[in-house]
Amino acid sequence: MGTTTPPRTLAEALRARGDESLAGLLRARPDLLNPVPNDITQLATRAGTRASVVRALEHLDRFALQTAEALAVAPDPAPYDTLLSLLTGDGLDDGEQRDDVGAAVTAALPGALATLREQALVWGEDERLRLVRTARELLAPSPQHPSPTGLGPTVAEATAGMSPGRLQEILAATGLPATHDPVSAVAALSALFTDRTRMAELLDTAPVEALSVLDRLVWGPPYGEVTPNPTPPVKWLRDRGLLLPVSTRTVVLPREAALHLRAGRAHRVPEPVPPVVATAAERDPQAVDRAAAGQAFTALSTVEELLKLWNGGGPAILRAGGLSVRELKRVAAALEVTEPIAAFWVELAYAAGLLATDGETDERYAPTPAYDEWLDLSAQDRWTHLATAWLPATRVPGLVGGQDAKGRALSALGPELDRSAAPDVRRRVLALFAELPPGTAPDPETLLQRLRWERPLRSSAPSAEGTDLRSRLALWTLNESELLGITGRGALSAQARALLNEGEEAAAALLAPLLPEPLDHVLLQADLTAVAPGPLERPLAETLSVLADVESKGGATVYRFTPGSVRRALDAGQAAADLHAFLAAHSRTPVPQPLSYLIDDVARRHGHLRIGAASAYVRCDDEAVLNEILADRRSTGLRLRRLAPTVLASQADPGALLEALREMGYAPAAESAEGDVLITRAGARRTPPRTPPTPVPEGPPTPDDTLLGAAVRAIRAGDTAATVVRKDPANTASSSTTTSGSLPRTTSAETLATIQAAAMTGTAVWIGYVNAEGAASQRVIAPVRVEGGFVTAYDHTADEVRTFALHRITGVAELAEDGEG
Repeated sequence: MGTTTPPRTLAEALRARGDESLAGLLRARPDLLNPVPNDITQLATRAGTRASVVRALEHLDRFALQTAEALAVAPDPAPYDTLLSLLTGDGLDDGEQRDDVGAAVTAALPGALATLREQALVWGEDERLRLVRTARELLAPSPQHPSPTGLGPTVAEATAGMSPGRLQEILAATGLPATHDPVSAVAALSALFTDRTRMAELLDTAPVEALSVLDRLVWGPPYGEVTPNPTPPVKWLRDRGLLLPVSTRTVVLPREAALHLRAGRAHRVPEPVPPVVATAAERDPQAVDRAAAGQAFTALSTVEELLKLWNGGGPAILRAGGLSVRELKRVAAALEVTEPIAAFWVELAYAAGLLATDGETDERYAPTPAYDEWLDLSAQDRWTHLATAWLPATRVPGLVGGQDAKGRALSALGPELDRSAAPDVRRRVLALFAELPPGTAPDPETLLQRLRWERPLRSSAPSAEGTDLRSRLALWTLNESELLGITGRGALSAQARALLNEGEEAAAALLAPLLPEPLDHVLLQADLTAVAPGPLERPLAETLSVLADVESKGGATVYRFTPGSVRRALDAGQAAADLHAFLAAHSRTPVPQPLSYLIDDVARRHGHLRIGAASAYVRCDDEAVLNEILADRRSTGLRLRRLAPTVLASQADPGALLEALREMGYAPAAESAEGDVLITRAGARRTPPRTPPTPVPEGPPTPDDTLLGAAVRAIRAGDTAATVVRKDPANTASSSTTTSGSLPRTTSAETLATIQAAAMTGTAVWIGYVNAEGAASQRVIAPVRVEGGFVTAYDHTADEVRTFALHRITGVAELAEDGEG
């Protein structure tokens, strides 16, 4: 009395936990909550399923996984000291200095065991540690699935089915006393291999070549092929049981012998301490912030330029979805970047909800209404919008240009770019950046080593893109964070730290002073160019981008005025006087005379020709101009004919006719059916309202504290209902006794009488209930009121007051009082 009985099952171990510990399990393994288990037994069963255990193992760090792997090859159950010995060795390998490693393992092992216990992968006291059966099956060795430790099966497992005569031959060769009991023979052989002194004496008699064979097998894989007539060294090992047959051509080094050769260690190199992320360079933190801010401003300009490029309607969507290779090349050329970087900007705009499909019959990409709202924000707020869209995005631009599992090309904006691990890797990389002092740039290789230590199974999991997708995601994160201005010169910026730790407002406040102030003027040059010495205010930049073409970008942007660009401004509804006034108001230098002449000359000829829809026609008051067009060989393809002295008709559509005449050097204007000049304004095409793409989750989301508390209460209540001691129903002819786990069965009259009595006395009863969907459950309820064919009661299982239909209650039983049952 008064002593705690050790748990016999995982369910008993979970039942003994406190509510906070159960909540920790559900937080670490959220897949156990879908749906909420009815009781502790169901929770334990679900925690032992293969899919759930695999998911839990994938989230272990390397040392916790090594601890689980050591338990998988240890006796079941295993004492703590045995586990520690498997991780540190028995201390008898004089050739290696392992004191430091042993001390680190000794210090780290309690934490690793606590992690395994919290995730319900290990249970039991330190004297009887048990790895859940499914994890043992996944990590234990077999010919089809070698153990991660490189150890083979035990002597008992390898000799199962071996003839007694063969066992006697092995005992005789090793000098052990003969026994006719196979169990005793296996035990004697196991005892020999685990005895350090006798095993050393046996190996001292081995040929040198035989020891070389053992050296090749000792750290795994422990299996080897043999010929029907093995060499003398192999025959020597096989005769003494140091190599046991698995099949006619395969032998294995038994686990006990391998552990002797390893000095008792399950792993060649235990890794109890995470690798340190080394420093590649230390920079001035202020220089890092300025460099990151400069790149952030470049990112804003690039995204804006991309969406301006598709302002009037972007490229068509491929039949399989996504952007064609040709269109991606066009974007890369327009942005003056490489195709992989162009794919990143396109995907970033898509993830931020600034770009989407228009949903038309001829479906194309175009900016969304959110793009116009984004343009109205301050520069720092536009940057935080992009950064917060990038952090949780599961789309991976780095995959563009590769192939999927079926060998199909992966395209930008295509449907196969989501990788659910991307946000976790991205945030972890930035968290490792944040752990370093400000201005410190980490060494990429040591950073990758740290990530592999934290998730070794995820890092080694095969994928369509390669065997180490997490490392590739980490490298892409390094590149993308530099492009976006999260990092500057390889180090995390102060504004990015604030974004990760404090939120968007703090990040925007730090970034704002580092961004250049928009200018309200340009410098006009005599060579028909304008120089913008910095970023321009938005109205000025938008008007100037219509009036002139961008010739070069950098610290200063150079715009060039051409007849085509001036005509574009006139097409947008501007008059020559408006353009002169605009330039005079926004230039810090006098307007050059050649530029004034250019505007006046293009304006004088603009609209002299009119293009309308017949299929198309050309109208001009000057017959000589129409005669000139008809005589021009370049107009042959337009198939023009004269309808009247001032009108030509064409079989080409108005748009094609308009462009053809412009290429011939004319300045035609499009007109409506009423004869009015059509004004074309840039940026008129927008998609219907669109929401940004939803990231693809990596398994169930982590539950919040409210959900965890409710789930724990429901599981506890269900467990109470499932384990409570009950009385048998009334001993009548129509009653039947209950058995553990079965629903009570009573007649309708007995059910009503028992529930009414419980309502009067305020006692709880146990009922079986079938809901409207036909699902049966056991519940412990405290009836409050019985009327109209329904009973209102406090449901201990759900921890709330509910109403139950009497006709759905299969039976009722009173709960046993203390001392009964």
